[in-house]
Amino acid sequence: MTLVHTTIMAKAPRAGFAKTRLIAALGADGAARMAQRLLEHAVAQAHAAGIGPVELCVTPANDTIWRQMPLPVSTLLSDQGSGDLGDRLARVCERVTSTGSPVLLMGTDCPSLDAERLNAIALQLATHDAVLVPATDGGYTALAMHQFDASLFTNIAWSTPTVGATTLLRLQALGWRVAVLPALPDIDEPADLDTLPSSWMKDHHHD
Repeated sequence: MTLVHTTIMAKAPRAGFAKTRLIAALGADGAARMAQRLLEHAVAQAHAAGIGPVELCVTPANDTIWRQMPLPVSTLLSDQGSGDLGDRLARVCERVTSTGSPVLLMGTDCPSLDAERLNAIALQLATHDAVLVPATDGGYTALAMHQFDASLFTNIAWSTPTVGATTLLRLQALGWRVAVLPALPDIDEPADLDTLPSSWMKDHHHD
């Protein structure tokens, strides 16, 4: 199987910066701790999948937190740079695919996007041009492809329930063979915490 380059888009897990919509349920520090846990889980699962290189693409890149984080030694660190999410995703996608490697773009919001599911994406990429894993809230939790096309990242209303459907329409408009895998839940709002294993919640009670 072709190696797939997995890039995890991550925000510094700082209070008041990451997972701000969870502050109502967890408090600012609790939300930051949850962000850190989600991030470390995503990195661990990406490495466990064993499908290729793992890159953590971060913002802000100059935050000291990245150097303190216990990341697996082969994790590549990169800077998201400026612009909206589309600009940032497009840059990563273009950079990785220009080296001839397929790219798998994911965030840190979906703990059920585990090693097994990442392997399923890599498997689908062997016979498809792109693989989309929708999020149950209408976005997507992962997008993988062999080549870059700007239409997948421009003029999309990010963080709205139409992102997944719009992206799928754009993929189909390119004439690509697209595999759509079952939707998975993101952890964005307090109600989403109910989808986590109970062991995750015991560390995150309101201080």
